[in-house]
Amino acid sequence: MSRKTIILLFILIILPVVIYLIWPTDEARIKKLIKEAISAVEKEDIDGVMSKVSFNYHDEYGQSYLLLKRNLERQFRRFSDIEVEYENLEIEVKDDTATASMDMRVIATLGEDRGYFLGDIKEPVHLVLEFEKTPVKKWLVLKASGFDYW
Repeated sequence: MSRKTIILLFILIILPVVIYLIWPTDEARIKKLIKEAISAVEKEDIDGVMSKVSFNYHDEYGQSYLLLKRNLERQFRRFSDIEVEYENLEIEVKDDTATASMDMRVIATLGEDRGYFLGDIKEPVHLVLEFEKTPVKKWLVLKASGFDYW
């Protein structure tokens, strides 16, 4: 075999392996979405938060996409200096749906007072998020449960 043939075969064999290894998994995409959503909450960026939420959003509290957006806007007006802490993140992916669960605490300032808005130092809130994969392979939050935030 010529040198060019060997190099071409090597590239054809190695390239798919390299692409597979560096291509982000669904779990990695969901972790990134969660980090971006938390960052948007901390910046009080309503559009950044809502870009991670499906228009089909609904939850056990009767919230839809539009109600959630309105309630978040109201909370962002009330609170400032928002900090979100989370731990014990677990993600389970099944085809075009996924579930993420985590323990969360939210610290914020209301007027002159600063304290825990969700969870506390001893007992965090256990948040469960359900995701759907869009036709363009983007994950969006479809439902949130585990805490009453209104």
